[in-house]
Amino acid sequence: MKKLSGIKAIFFDIDDTLFPSTEFAALARRNAVRAMIEAGMKADSEKALVKLGAIVKKKGSNYDRHLNDLADYFGHKNDYKVIAAGIAAYHNTKGSIMPFPEVPRTLLSLRDRGFLIYAATKGNALKQWDKLIRLGLHLIFHDVFVSEELGVEKSPEFYSKILKRLKLSPSETVMVGDRLDKDIVASKEAGMFAVRVLKGKYAKEKQGKLVGVRADCEIRDLNELLSILDKPKKK
Repeated sequence: MKKLSGIKAIFFDIDDTLFPSTEFAALARRNAVRAMIEAGMKADSEKALVKLGAIVKKKGSNYDRHLNDLADYFGHKNDYKVIAAGIAAYHNTKGSIMPFPEVPRTLLSLRDRGFLIYAATKGNALKQWDKLIRLGLHLIFHDVFVSEELGVEKSPEFYSKILKRLKLSPSETVMVGDRLDKDIVASKEAGMFAVRVLKGKYAKEKQGKLVGVRADCEIRDLNELLSILDKPKKK
């Protein structure tokens, strides 16, 4: 596997890179639907799951009334008992989220070896911080960058803005993530190295599909980073 030299800082995506967010989302939605049906919503659980997925896809993951819309669809508009049951079940599921087993040890090992480590993620800042805190990872990172706070979507501009703020050259940095478009293509267009994690719903996407850009390395577990990164040179 290719070895990356001269690296000072490593940036990590959160979802399906640090923890199995796709699995969590599926479980949380299923638990929410079950709770809503138990609270009186007249619906078949599988049909309700499909409908909820369609609502999320149409309205986006940061829309905050997915369950209200689901209740409305099944004839329970403003039925707050049903809606609250779903919300409670969804948020209770958050208590069970955990990072991939190798993640905490790998992040700490990278810090001990002298690397600067950061989270770089798209989405709602409050939600992304909530994930990191629940995962017990928030104090490990030197800093966290969220697209909402930076005012720009995850793109070459997103990464360039971060590097300028940190006074880092792109050639000194690596982006680690699961998505070809947001994590690999965008970071490489900003001049960074890119490591693709083959986890989650994007794991089977073919490299080269997007404007011919390929990751510098592909890994299945985050601890593989320890063998492909040379220790940063001391000043």
